[in-house]
Order: sequence, then structure tokens, then C-alpha cells
Amino acid sequence: MHSSSLRATRLAGWLSAAFAAAALSVASPASAQEKVLRIGMTAADIPRTLGQPDQGFEGNRFTGIPMYDALTHWDLSKADAASVLIPGLATSWAADAKDKTKWVFKLRPGVKFHDGSALNADAVVWNVRKVLDKTAAHFDPSQVGVTASRMPTLRSARKIDDLTVELTTSEPDSFLPINLTNLFMASPAHWEAKLKAVPASVADPAERAKQAWTAFAADASGSGPFKMARFVARERLEVVKNAAYWDPKRVPKIDRVVMLPLPEANARTAALLSGQVDWIEAPSPDAMAQIRSRGFVMHSNPQPHVWPWQLSFAEGSPWLDKRVRQAANLCVNRGELKQLLGGMMGEPKGTVPPGHPWWGNPKFDVHYDLAGARKLMADAGYSAAKPLKVKVQISASGSGQMQPLPMNEFVQQNLKQCHFDVAFDVIEWNTLFTNWRKGAKDPSANGANAINVSFAAMDPFFAMVRFTSTKAFPPTSNNWGYFGNAEFDELIAKARSSFDDKERDAALARLHARIVEEAPFIWIAHDVGPRAMSPKVKSVVQPRSWFIDIATMSID
Repeated sequence: MHSSSLRATRLAGWLSAAFAAAALSVASPASAQEKVLRIGMTAADIPRTLGQPDQGFEGNRFTGIPMYDALTHWDLSKADAASVLIPGLATSWAADAKDKTKWVFKLRPGVKFHDGSALNADAVVWNVRKVLDKTAAHFDPSQVGVTASRMPTLRSARKIDDLTVELTTSEPDSFLPINLTNLFMASPAHWEAKLKAVPASVADPAERAKQAWTAFAADASGSGPFKMARFVARERLEVVKNAAYWDPKRVPKIDRVVMLPLPEANARTAALLSGQVDWIEAPSPDAMAQIRSRGFVMHSNPQPHVWPWQLSFAEGSPWLDKRVRQAANLCVNRGELKQLLGGMMGEPKGTVPPGHPWWGNPKFDVHYDLAGARKLMADAGYSAAKPLKVKVQISASGSGQMQPLPMNEFVQQNLKQCHFDVAFDVIEWNTLFTNWRKGAKDPSANGANAINVSFAAMDPFFAMVRFTSTKAFPPTSNNWGYFGNAEFDELIAKARSSFDDKERDAALARLHARIVEEAPFIWIAHDVGPRAMSPKVKSVVQPRSWFIDIATMSID
């Protein structure tokens, strides 16, 4: 595949995309004096608004972080340093010195939900129970998958006093404060009001709770810097500033944000160029020169986000031979792929880059070596006359998926040179993301022995543990391919039970080195988060993170 293929991909959809952009209505019922920011997302639908978003981490970025708070937050205020964990609703936290499964979190006083109710210890316990306690009246099975898999050791919460909560884990887990960035706090009082509005004719408690959550999602109440104003499924979400937000630095300067699902890159690009939106995620690579020439600003930054193929280790998988896995990693010409993407990617050597505290100096070097790849495949018994058939489940769009169709087509053509016969199963992004938790053995895999789901790698659990622990086998977390053994479990236990930063980093470096050597992934690209914006959008900080903070931006 050459650059003409990407151009063809763009041109094939350009006419329909232009019509889509022309028909796109982003007019707001708001007054002309409002400062309004319009965003074209890669998601095919509005991420869920009830507190635990779907649509991958694009959901966290657009309906989680703006509308809600968590006990811990990511620092998104710097473009020149890695994002680190900072206090959110919790001002401090510590594991019990005698029992490392107990954590005490001190809460920020005076925080209110958008409905005016207090965010206190009772509210935190309620939010833990909504996804972990099946006996709770407000338990919501629909929120469990996107939440519990991201904090698998959390078991319960207990109120100590109004501003103090004790959290209990199933084992000592130094990763817990990081995992809690994904547990967003919804208003219990607001949910109770929705429950009371459910008709008395609905007698089943589970059905009543489900209807209350549906009503909550359409009229949400968090405690974040933006409040829900208008929601139309699959069309738009509008949020307005929360002038009473507890953090003065994040009280929005923008009055209203309009979020629109535009999953096709050409449609997003056309919408930006025609003035229908002010900001698009993942613009079409072939249009970047035109975008810049028209005065739009391109933002990007290296970030801990991996675009891989995750491989199956289930019985009968073609990837069980390590020579085959390493050959695939040597067969991808990442430098040429980077050119085709307009320079908007990083070339990975593993999940984290050399020089990272978790790098660990693996003995296998991920790089482009066509001859070396062919030799490994020949040693494994494959040739042009006898290629290895593999099937990959992919999406046409989605959060962090960059440009999935042309990128996967590029890798398919690369691997053909190394005696791989690659077939694709192309499905909708949110379905792919759901299948990711179900695993390679589930019927949803549709015979695929690899899956293309990009992932954030900013913390140990998200970067490594959920893909290599036998405790993370589906449906617990995202070890889709069932990779892992006693050696990896021991390395993970050592890192997880290390509460000293240097000791933990050393353990994680050993784990990363072994992951690269065993190659349960084909590491294809590191995302740099390209997004194009109108020059009217000011004070934009693109951090070295998958996330970005809208609250600190302004618009002319």
C-alpha cells in the first residue's frame, strides 16, 4: 500500500462527506452572546452520560472528565511532561500500614453535585456500590463492564465519617489510586428522584433501577466543570459551564460545548473546513496540508497510547509459535506507515519507549527487518506457497483507533510479504470494544485470532497488567487473548505489592521486558493524538496523555 491508497480512501468518501457536513446542523438554541465550542468526535454515538462512559477512553474525555469528578484526577495542565496523578475529590489517600488491602481517602469539603446535593462519603460509597454490589437497589449491570474491568481489585467502600472513606481491595494493590480515575461520581439524590418518577406499574426492582438510570442519563448530574444541557442520542450532547465548580482554575471560560459523533475521517475533515465544527479528532492525513493552509491549528504530542494487534493464545491459534509473533513484529514497516499518516504517529519498540522507567531492556528488538521476519517464518514452516492464515477483528472508526481501515490495510500488505494471509472482520467500534472484554474464545470473536483495539498505557494496570495476568482473563478485564502464566503472575504480584516507587518501577521494567520478548502484541504505532482546531480556540494544552481538559480552554 502506498500514499495513493490513503488518498483513494479519502477521495472515495469526500463527496458524501461534504454533503454530510453541509447537512450537519450544529445550531444551538443558546443566545448569540454565548461562547460555544463545537467538537467532532470519532465515536459513532454520544458516549454514555450516566457517569461511566462507553466508547473507550473517548467517553472519558468527552462525557466523563467534563461532567464528572473522580477521587483522583490526571494532571492535564502540562504539554512538556508526563501526566501524573493529582487529588480530585479526594485531597489525600494512603494504604493502611498494617493491612495494605485497606485504603483511607480524605474527601474535599464543600463539593456539590449539579443538582445541589452534597458530594460526601455516603455518595462515594453509593457510587462504588452501583458497579460492585449486586444487592444494591441502584446496581447497574450496564455500567459494570466499563468500570470493574478497570479497577478489578476494588471490593467495597465504607464510610468512616462524612469526609472519610475506607476502600478495601482483594489483595494489596498499589495501583488502586490510579485505577480510581475511572470511577466517576454520579449524584445519588438525583438518581433517587428519577427512581421516584418511575411509574408504580413497574414493579420489578431491577427494571425500576434500569429506568431510573435511563432517565438519569438523559438529565445527568455529576460534579464536574460542565453540566448537561441537551442530549440527543447518536446526534449531539450539549454541556454548559458550571460556574460553581470547586476548582477555580477549572471553572470554564466557554459557555457551551457541543459534541457531535462523526466517525468517518473525511466527514470530520469536511465539517471542520466548512466551519461546521471548531475541533476534530483524528483528521484525514491527506487533508492535513489543506487544514494548515486554511489557518487551522494542528495539535499533537507523544502520548502513552498504543495501536496494536493483540494476539490470541487460545488452543489452535496461529500465534502460539513465538517465531511467528516475532516475525510479524519485524515485518511491519513503521517508518513508511508514519509517512502515510503525515508524520502523526510514533514508532513503537514496545508498550513503553526506551528510556521509560518501565522499559527494562528487552532482548527482542521491535523494528523493521524483512529478511529476519522471512527467516523466522521459514523456520516456523511457512512460505509463499504455504502462508499462515490469520483473522483480525477491527473497526472502521473509534476512540484512539487513528485511521483504522487504511492502517490495517497497510499492515495486511506488509505481512503478505512475510507469508501471512490476513483477513479482517470489520465491526462497529463500540461492539469491538465490548467484544474485547468477552475474549478470543467467545462467539463474538467470529473466528478472529487477533483484535485491533488501541489502548492507553499511562499506568501499570492499563499498560501491562490487564493483558498479561491470568486473573484478567475475560470477562474480568482485557486479556482478550488469554496470554499469561505463573511467571507473569509473579512479576505482576511483585509490582502490585510494591508501595515504594523505585521498587515498583524496577518490577514493572522486568515485566515489560518479558512482555516484549514474548510478543503477545504486534506493536504497530504509538498515537500522538492529532486534532485540528479553529484558531478561535485558545489556551489549548495538549498533554502527554490520551485525555485533554476542555475546562481550561477559551474561544474567541
